[in-house]
Amino acid sequence: MDDIARFGAYLSDEKHSSRNTVSSYLRDTTQFAEYLHNYCDIDLREADSAAVQDYMDWMLSHGKSAASVTRFLASVKSFYSYMVAAGELKKNPAQGVAAAKVERKYPEILTAKEVELFLEQPECVDAKGFRDHAMLELLYATGIRVSELIALNREDVNLQAAFLRCGGEKRERIISLYPRAVKALRDYIQTVRPRLAGQEEPALFVNMNGQRMTRQGFWKIVKYYQGKAEITKDITPHTLRHSFAVHLLENGADLRSIQEMLGHADISSTQIYAQIVKQRLQDVYHKAHPLA
Repeated sequence: MDDIARFGAYLSDEKHSSRNTVSSYLRDTTQFAEYLHNYCDIDLREADSAAVQDYMDWMLSHGKSAASVTRFLASVKSFYSYMVAAGELKKNPAQGVAAAKVERKYPEILTAKEVELFLEQPECVDAKGFRDHAMLELLYATGIRVSELIALNREDVNLQAAFLRCGGEKRERIISLYPRAVKALRDYIQTVRPRLAGQEEPALFVNMNGQRMTRQGFWKIVKYYQGKAEITKDITPHTLRHSFAVHLLENGADLRSIQEMLGHADISSTQIYAQIVKQRLQDVYHKAHPLA
């Protein structure tokens, strides 16, 4: 039984909450968990107060009422209070978060030039440089989640047909690769990876000890190259995923196709990128039009 299911049992069996209350609390918590997975690549146990606040901003930007946001906050505070009482967490990240409407926030997006600069930072002169270049190039080429990136096995990549397979058996996705990403992967797989790990290790990307790359390890790689590129925007592993989606949309891709590539279960999760593009166009208009 997962955390949300145990929370539901607690509400029903110990708190004796009404069926409607249990249903709404579980729905709110489940939707928050889906948001964390799709946009932050973390789970409920890893969320902090900023994640709770960001989700409330996201709800408002998607037309949710203040009442819905207030109810969500009550639901998630109750969930985390239960987790703390059960000894599963040390503190409630929703404690102290207010339900006041705040300025709408969008994910950080890199420009095409910033992406180019960022991807150029790994120097392909040693094993680490080839590996890091392949990882970053692949992330921007496909828009996959970091959890999916580090979960890739060698068999998931088809260089000859220029595609990769990810997402698991239940929601498997086939995503094309552009030529530069194929070359970066080929250089890594054929000349570098055999020196880092043996045939018994299935992972596509490994650390310098020959073990599967971790999310924490990749986070450090991203922050290192952000500093090296001297890009002032806050780049996280998820930034390339957001930038991938916005750049495709700006260049004519439709939302449904982007939804499929990103692996979003609901189109509403993808629509945030349309709003980002709209906002960017408005910003360009107000900066460039002589009478604006």
